[in-house]
Amino acid sequence: MSDTIYSDLKQLGGATVLPANPDEAELERVQNPQADTAYNVRFTAPEFTSLCPMTGQPDFAHLVIDYVPGEWLVESKSLKLFLGAFRNHGAFHEDCTVSIGRRLAEFLAPQWLRIGGYWYPRGGIPIDVFWQTGPMPDSVWIPDQGVPPYRGRG
Repeated sequence: MSDTIYSDLKQLGGATVLPANPDEAELERVQNPQADTAYNVRFTAPEFTSLCPMTGQPDFAHLVIDYVPGEWLVESKSLKLFLGAFRNHGAFHEDCTVSIGRRLAEFLAPQWLRIGGYWYPRGGIPIDVFWQTGPMPDSVWIPDQGVPPYRGRG
């Protein structure tokens, strides 16, 4: 590959191993070629999995991540591997959701970021967790996350 904004990417286009935990996951980013334009980027992970730190049982969530990029875009394969690294990671729903949002915000320095963690019920109680970096920008179209209140999610 010639020297481009993509030259520093290590994971895209090659074989990769799922990191053992989120701390080992390497997020990658590229320069935003549209940095002079405010726009929203949405990632949806409808099959996110982590482990209950007390029982070791699997927990499942539908994650929706919205961000208005600044100078950086997250490379999607590295994001997929980062999220997949939670599969064997024990943490409560709140910790998983907020940790993902904070790590992305610190790494990307976006104009704005929010994450909605819509967790499937265990013990009869769904837990939905929401975090954002600040007020939603007025000048950018940011649709509703589209996940209804729990009535049997799917």
